[in-house]
Amino acid sequence: MSGFVHLHVHTQYSLLDGAARIKDLVSHAKELGMQALAITDHGSMYGVIEFYRACKDAGIKPLIGMEAYVAPRSRFEKEAAAREYAHLILICKNEVGYKNLMYLSSEGFISGFYYRPRIDYELLAEHSEGLIC
Repeated sequence: MSGFVHLHVHTQYSLLDGAARIKDLVSHAKELGMQALAITDHGSMYGVIEFYRACKDAGIKPLIGMEAYVAPRSRFEKEAAAREYAHLILICKNEVGYKNLMYLSSEGFISGFYYRPRIDYELLAEHSEGLIC
């Protein structure tokens, strides 16, 4: 059994950035003896259910996460200078974290979208419980 766990993994749901198909990814992790595997797609949680089910079927602990795009100041700013952003890996520690991550992902699209679904540190501070950053 391998003690190594990938904590930053993009799947085909990281548009223009990830090429790993979830089924193949989980299958290969099982072949390598991995006990857990994370999903941290860019700005979204599109593949989370498929990933969770594939991991459970393979006997691998699914670590649910996302690589968030974080606006430099406010997610509400939408001018040229606001196109810059930071990347931040967020992984759920529990069900509260999962609910908070879903909220952050949704708000990134609803209130923070500017070229990418962005959150900001204010929103993260309000919805950080149960998340590992």
